[in-house]
Amino acid sequence: MSEWNEWLNVPDFADALGVTASDVREMIRLRQVIAVRRGPSDAWHLPAGFIEQREGGARVLATLPGTITMLSDAGLTDAESAEWLLSHNDELGVEPLVALREGRRAPVRRAAQTLF
Repeated sequence: MSEWNEWLNVPDFADALGVTASDVREMIRLRQVIAVRRGPSDAWHLPAGFIEQREGGARVLATLPGTITMLSDAGLTDAESAEWLLSHNDELGVEPLVALREGRRAPVRRAAQTLF
């Protein structure tokens, strides 16, 4: 698995999860994950940190969809939400995505509420 702050294109993200690229595009459509256009080909990319390794395989962080919804409700675009998740947050002492990966959902959501 890639480092948490690496960006993966849709096929690589799908491979890391063990699903198809169509499945990842459906996750994006359902707002379970967010993607941002990046790189010279302007292709959709997702942070590798959205994936966690658990017993039985890889999966999207369970706390991610609700956090994405909060960020969207605060008026952030997907690109702004990704930037917020990957940028250091003084209140948390780390990047919000790192805090989510550490199981600190409630503090991340409190920090997101300050965006409203």
